[in-house]
Amino acid sequence: MLDRKTVSIPRACELVGVSRRTIYNWIAGGKIQYGRTAGGSVRIFADTLFRDPEEKDGKDEAWRPDGLRKGA
Repeated sequence: MLDRKTVSIPRACELVGVSRRTIYNWIAGGKIQYGRTAGGSVRIFADTLFRDPEEKDGKDEAWRPDGLRKGA
């Protein structure tokens, strides 16, 4: 099993510069992946914050959170 880094919702907000509501909307829309701790807290998989939600394999590393692509 892969050991994936997770971040809290407030930290995810800081990393991508969006509100908590946006993070929750992304979760509900399946744009980012998350897990829950044994205590029930939501943790965001950090690698899904910086991928193009349209890319199903999540390997498009040229995508940036501001919607621009590198070299554009």
